[in-house]
Amino acid sequence: MNPPTQATAQPVIAHHEPGFRRRRFRNWFFLGLLYAGYYLCRRNLNIASPELCKEFNFTNADYGKINTARDGGYAVGQFINGLFTDKLGGKQAMLIGAVGTIILNLIFGFMSTTGVTWMLVAFIAIRAADGYLQAFGAPGMVKINTSWFQRRERGKFAGIFGGMIQLGDVGVGQLGALLLAGFSIPLIGLTVDKMDWRSMFVVPPIILGIIAVLMWLNVKNHPEEAGHTIRHDEDEHAADIDQKLPLAYVFLKIAGNPLAWVNAGAYFCTGFVRTATVAWWTKYMHDQWQVGKTSGFYTALVWSLPVAAFVGSFTSGMLSDTIFRGKRAPVGALLYSIETAVIAATIWCLGHSSFAGPLAAVILLTAIAVTCNSTHSIIGTAAAMDLGGRKMAGFAAGVIDSFQYFGAMFAGWTLGRLIDHHGWMALFWAMLPFSLIGTGLMGYVWLTTRGRDVKGS
Repeated sequence: MNPPTQATAQPVIAHHEPGFRRRRFRNWFFLGLLYAGYYLCRRNLNIASPELCKEFNFTNADYGKINTARDGGYAVGQFINGLFTDKLGGKQAMLIGAVGTIILNLIFGFMSTTGVTWMLVAFIAIRAADGYLQAFGAPGMVKINTSWFQRRERGKFAGIFGGMIQLGDVGVGQLGALLLAGFSIPLIGLTVDKMDWRSMFVVPPIILGIIAVLMWLNVKNHPEEAGHTIRHDEDEHAADIDQKLPLAYVFLKIAGNPLAWVNAGAYFCTGFVRTATVAWWTKYMHDQWQVGKTSGFYTALVWSLPVAAFVGSFTSGMLSDTIFRGKRAPVGALLYSIETAVIAATIWCLGHSSFAGPLAAVILLTAIAVTCNSTHSIIGTAAAMDLGGRKMAGFAAGVIDSFQYFGAMFAGWTLGRLIDHHGWMALFWAMLPFSLIGTGLMGYVWLTTRGRDVKGS
């Protein structure tokens, strides 16, 4: 594959007109809140996994099959829905995804009460459909924000928006502790007894429904809908905001760009490491270190994983926007290198040293979360915006993000089987090759585009 030869002037950030930043904040705040709500209905299975697996006598491989089905549905949906999003509009796409996941989460909880003999198959089918519909969310979010942010603003935005997303992770973890362990508020004399794990498939959809209404009332697809304008000088299709590009043109333009596929390959690696962390940490801590939802270690991870993800995402975005002048690959290559070193240290510490224990596990899982969520933000959001521009960002995000979830599929059933047969250290050994490959791919982009301003690099 020959390296891209495109060279353009470095983009310059223009001063925005009065009121623009305030209106943009309102826009992305409610978008971020909605996407955090998506995560409430996505990560709820991870939080409820020990209780669900115990009730239905599922193995790690069985639990992994449910996750693989969801990630498979999401991967296919990203690729297809990205094209639809460029036609429908980002706001409309995000509402479709929200309504769909609300309905399917409620169905998941109801199905568990029916006593059918094919319960695992039902869970797999419902979660696969849920994954497909949730895949309207990321392309919609990226498409809207591509219109509202210039190229040299997008790295910082990706980090800030990543922080908004992490509210969903914190929220679902806190909900799990409150609903599945019970809680009291002495000041008002309120005591809520421990609830069934099915409550994790009722309360999050209700919350998401409320947020979806707020999003619909506050979000605009592009600044012009809100009476503002923004320059995108490097985007050849940005001038006519009403222009709809043919689907075939969008497909060929993005699919024919080698950088889209290299970024997608690196994102495949991020998908495995990130999903191996977020989908398995609750069960890992429960099975390996007997950490329940009332433990301080559980609470520590509920907060440290998303906080670390936000810090890493924001810092990496700032570096790419400022020091590397809008280039994503140098930061990505450095992050993958650090991630490889952290995973290697985790294997040694938790598998071959006297430091092994729940405290070390909390620290090391948090360190892995910093790196894998940083690459998630810098490649999946910022690079996709750069590649697609205002008219094609939905499909660019769909292509790249679909590969994240193709990678995530291997962190489901396949990883569950490895854990069943080789123990919990397989969780970390399996991450290592993906991190090394990601380093190589981002290093390739960095070296082959060095000294030139190439969108998507």
